[in-house]
Amino acid sequence: MIELKGRTRTAVVEPEIGATLLKHALKAKVDWSSNCTRGTCARCRCLIEEGAAALEGITDAEWDRMEPEEFEDGYRLACQAVVKSADILVKAVNKPYF
Repeated sequence: MIELKGRTRTAVVEPEIGATLLKHALKAKVDWSSNCTRGTCARCRCLIEEGAAALEGITDAEWDRMEPEEFEDGYRLACQAVVKSADILVKAVNKPYF
């Protein structure tokens, strides 16, 4: 399962392998900040509270936009965080910079 927390709405959804966390959030109508869907605006930045192992690795777009300390603290860009496993619970909270 994937638990997605937006500004005012939380949804728990079935994971779709190969889809991004942002795609899951938008499909579930979670009020998740986003603009570009390419990893350049960082509005979809999120904190992975649990289940980071269920996601593909950090992308070049994320490395270009975010600081290494953010990854260490558990942050990802939802438009770049692709689900690779349905066996692990993922909890993500939208935490844009602004």
